[in-house]
Amino acid sequence: MKIIQLLLLFVVAVYANEFYAKLEPINTYVVKSSTSGEVIYANEDIEGNSAKNTTIVKVDSKVNRIDLDGSLKKLKIINNMISIENKNYKKLKNVSTKSEFEKDAQKIKVLNLQSQASDLRTKIATLRDQINKKTLVEKNRYIYSVDVKKGDYVNPGSLLYVAKDLSKGKLEIFLPINAANKYKDKTIYLDGVKTNLKINKIYKVADTKNISSYKCEIVIPDPKQFSKLVKVEFK
Repeated sequence: MKIIQLLLLFVVAVYANEFYAKLEPINTYVVKSSTSGEVIYANEDIEGNSAKNTTIVKVDSKVNRIDLDGSLKKLKIINNMISIENKNYKKLKNVSTKSEFEKDAQKIKVLNLQSQASDLRTKIATLRDQINKKTLVEKNRYIYSVDVKKGDYVNPGSLLYVAKDLSKGKLEIFLPINAANKYKDKTIYLDGVKTNLKINKIYKVADTKNISSYKCEIVIPDPKQFSKLVKVEFK
């Protein structure tokens, strides 16, 4: 009986050091629209490929650009008005025959114009930001899916595309809570091959599905193949 118990403990100990995980990209980016508008370009050909400063999705920004152009012209006019009214105020405040009421009225006119200019600068910055956010460009990420088509209308929060960072990979396994720290200094073997890898992160809150385990992350530099099942051993 004791021999059987010892054998069972040995088997449990062995398998407690063996895990299986799917090798996934280090990061996945779910890109959503931050503005409203019609999709005027959707690069469906880039799906399944890595971007190289590639435009993925464009949302119509024609109205924003018209508004921006008008706002810039209006700001230029207001700035000219500020310059003129400011000169008038400087002249007026040195004229002894003018009342304080007249001087204050001129000063208020200048301040009101400056306030209008400030509001316009804020509007211009907002418009430029909206225009920039309507053209989505990826430098080098892998485009997993493009989830809109030309002619679609999107709102803030609409899914546009999903991109992945393939520069590194990660393996996620689940370690028993009461023994998680014991794995930190052990040697990691992947598919039976010894590595110099170390645990990158152990989450200190139990996983929502594996409630008796901590999620553990092992980062793999420059992986050659993703989505394959990898045997992870700690020795």
